[in-house]
Amino acid sequence: MTGSRLFGTDGIRGPFGVPPLDADSVRRLGLALGSQLAREELAPSVLVAGDTRSSTPDLCRWLAEGLTLRGTRIVYGGVLPTPAVARLVPQLGCRVGIAVSASHNPFPDNGIKIVDHHGFKWPPARERELERQLEALSTASFPTVDLTPDPTLAEAYLANLTTVLEAERRLDGLRVTLDTANGAATGLAAKLFRRLGAEVNTLGDTPDGRNINAGFGSTRPKAMAAATAGSSSQLGFAFDGDADRVLLADEVGTVHSGDAILYLLAVWMRKRGRLEPPRLVATTMSNLGLEIALAEHDIEVLRCGVGDRVVVRTLQREGLILGGEQSGHVVHLGLGPTGDGLLTALLVSLAFLDARRPLSEILAAIPRVPQILRNVRVSHKPDLASLRAVTEAAARATEQLGKTGRLVLRYSGTEPLCRIMIESIDAELVDTLADELEMIINREIGARD
Repeated sequence: MTGSRLFGTDGIRGPFGVPPLDADSVRRLGLALGSQLAREELAPSVLVAGDTRSSTPDLCRWLAEGLTLRGTRIVYGGVLPTPAVARLVPQLGCRVGIAVSASHNPFPDNGIKIVDHHGFKWPPARERELERQLEALSTASFPTVDLTPDPTLAEAYLANLTTVLEAERRLDGLRVTLDTANGAATGLAAKLFRRLGAEVNTLGDTPDGRNINAGFGSTRPKAMAAATAGSSSQLGFAFDGDADRVLLADEVGTVHSGDAILYLLAVWMRKRGRLEPPRLVATTMSNLGLEIALAEHDIEVLRCGVGDRVVVRTLQREGLILGGEQSGHVVHLGLGPTGDGLLTALLVSLAFLDARRPLSEILAAIPRVPQILRNVRVSHKPDLASLRAVTEAAARATEQLGKTGRLVLRYSGTEPLCRIMIESIDAELVDTLADELEMIINREIGARD
């Protein structure tokens, strides 16, 4: 478990039980982290929690066995959303927080994400320092640690979220469908919305340790959309496995991406004088229609690279508060350090109630510029610029798209995928160019299953 490949764009992620997510590697990671923290603070405390995968308790325990060897005090939250860890770390006075989750990935995977004492994701420099320390570690004998979840932490997280509404009205009269992906938001999302007066319909809320994201959640939102329309809900929300993302459905069962959420929140905040300056951050993957729709409200879209860490960094650099991704990872930096699906759902609900119109009617203002996203499974990830056939095809595509379209080629930071995003007012051209690029990438670096 050494080298720069340990931490990806969203922490450590991979199949459970093999390096770097086997028992020895994770214990050593805990030991290295504990050693690092011990140099900065005597007996620091670390909050550890995770999602509903059957492998999560083992990973939490292995981390704790490494951490305690250097005198770290463990605060164990059991099952908690990743954004709950980020919110509770500063509230509890912990030195860092660790969320054990593979987010939207399928059940066999898991992951480890570290946040600092403010709840922000650990910077790459600290990750590299930890990797160097791991390489220098000698063998160690680890203690056995039994973890008992603190039952008050989930309630503390919900109480933290409800403070957002202290100056707002409740959600009385709102009918919502909540799909928690059999993940970390199970039980919490419904409890939160019911507490605030909403009528709640639930699905994807029977986790068994193996069914996280299986047929439900933000990666499979059709079930939520159908349930929203079928239950006469006004809004539907589909969270991912660790509840930092959420997608939206309207009353007729149409699924809407994070772009729609950004539009809804930006217009609402602008009208209330809470989006100053009137700018937000979206990634290169967001549809051009978002820019067109927001321009009608004199709101500017600032583009950045892909990844919630990049979004947060851009918000901080530009002095802005609202940003996000098409995937539904939306950040309101004035209300928290990271994307929080439950918080986003609350804010969308407030914006919807204030608009006093059906959601389908509100979001009809966003023109949909034809866009296609293809995921090509790859065997390895060389620099795309080093693949002559790919760069030549990309150059031809860019020339054909001209000023009325965009091409984005990039690797997934968490999966063995190359992503092709093409956008143009010419829908037929989008399909043609995507077919050609997919064929060439498959030929050059495609996985041979």
